[in-house]
Amino acid sequence: MDDLPLLNNRYKLVESIGKGGMALVYYAYDLMLDRAVAIKVLKEDLSYDQAFRDRFHLEAKAAANLSHPNIVTVYDFGFDQDRLFIVMEHIPGTDLKTLLSQNGRLPLDQAIPLLIQACSGIGYAHRAGLVHCDIKPHNMLVTPDLRLKVTDFGIARALASIHPDEKNNEIWGSPQYFSPEQAVGAAPQPASDVYSLGVVMYETLTGQLPFDGETPQDYANQHLHTRPIPPRQLNPLIPVELDEIVLKVLSKEPSQRYRTADQLGRVLQTNVQLNEENLARIYGMPVDHGATTVSRMVEDTAPVSTLAEQVNAIDWVTILLGLATIAAVGGLIPLWIAVLFNIL
Repeated sequence: MDDLPLLNNRYKLVESIGKGGMALVYYAYDLMLDRAVAIKVLKEDLSYDQAFRDRFHLEAKAAANLSHPNIVTVYDFGFDQDRLFIVMEHIPGTDLKTLLSQNGRLPLDQAIPLLIQACSGIGYAHRAGLVHCDIKPHNMLVTPDLRLKVTDFGIARALASIHPDEKNNEIWGSPQYFSPEQAVGAAPQPASDVYSLGVVMYETLTGQLPFDGETPQDYANQHLHTRPIPPRQLNPLIPVELDEIVLKVLSKEPSQRYRTADQLGRVLQTNVQLNEENLARIYGMPVDHGATTVSRMVEDTAPVSTLAEQVNAIDWVTILLGLATIAAVGGLIPLWIAVLFNIL
């Protein structure tokens, strides 16, 4: 890309920071707004396709409307010197796939907060009517303080519009993380993202993928027909409840999974104990705010769901005042009767 040092007379490419099957990623500088950005420059064969350029523009606009602490913000989209590019928030750190490659499975106290953050960002997109289509740890950026942000919403959705005959293995994505319905060419839905999240969960908690294949077809067949080994058999530290959640998310039928990433995130948060530092990170609060603030925030957002909780939630002061009022009024009844007889 030495021939593209400056895009649209605004974005100065500084250095390459990543490479994939569909794009090169650069650390760059926005000369107009005086800030660091990340820019993905798509490969030429994609950039020349006018239909894809139009679809990519629409998807980039939709992605730019997503504003959430667990989603990488899209700033701009452009076409310059025969290349499509998308300008995004620059996130320091690395991606989840690199962390897993370097460290193997993550400890539960690190893995669960990251997974809940992923659910939060993807769930927000689901509420906005967007399906990511290509959820995988490569598309989850993790900062040094363990904040997670999901990226590539616009690009993944635009690539999903390419006719199957035009897709090669690199552009098609990562069949290791595809849902069964995507494996047979059906339109992705929120439950498809949830399945892919389940694969990410499995890998994060066990250090390995639920299925192993040599070709995309191998993976497709396993997603469709093979039941994964329960993750608890690979990592005995995984609680039984969490093991059941992962297996439910990896159900072959979309209707048997959680419907949205939001729902999955709530189930994880309800069933897995988290310490105050992790709760602070999930809620986007400074860690040193202390336990009292974070705990109160969690309690304020939790519904009263059991009879015992409802009983405890009764305002006894109001009830006692009501009883005292009734007693006072009742004590006046004899006086009213005496007055009535005297009048008569």
